[in-house]
Amino acid sequence: MTGDNGQISAELLFLFGTLIIVLMISIVFISDENELNIAMAAAHSGVIEGLATSSSGIYPADAYSDYSNSKMNVLEPYSVEIVNISYTELGGDNNYDKKQIQFKVYAKTSDRFNNKELTSIGDRINYNLRKSIAVSFNSINATNKLYNPVFSPHYVYTTANVKWV
Repeated sequence: MTGDNGQISAELLFLFGTLIIVLMISIVFISDENELNIAMAAAHSGVIEGLATSSSGIYPADAYSDYSNSKMNVLEPYSVEIVNISYTELGGDNNYDKKQIQFKVYAKTSDRFNNKELTSIGDRINYNLRKSIAVSFNSINATNKLYNPVFSPHYVYTTANVKWV
């Protein structure tokens, strides 16, 4: 009977050891997913901020003078609807030794804008998307003034041109 007491302890140690290993492996996957969830939430926030600043005509002085000379419609309030925000993993980036993620925004608006004006609106949306991700990961100092690319601990983020549908 004395041998039975040691058997339960060995089984519990094996069970707890297995659970710890599974937990450690799961944490790696969960942390990467959490990082992507934070980036996606920041992207949504940045797109909304980009639309708000574009709609109210808040621009840097040099952009405002450019728009007032050639893109007057962009300075007037307008309505843009975001259809979708998605991301694609592009594989590893050898320059930064991180995985590369590219965000793409799908939007629609009235037909009164020409392609050049839509590009300007899309640039403002993408700029604020990237800026919001940089703020979320506290990596503002690790990127350039256009926040392109943006960094997080495991990823490098870029944006594709806004797709107007």
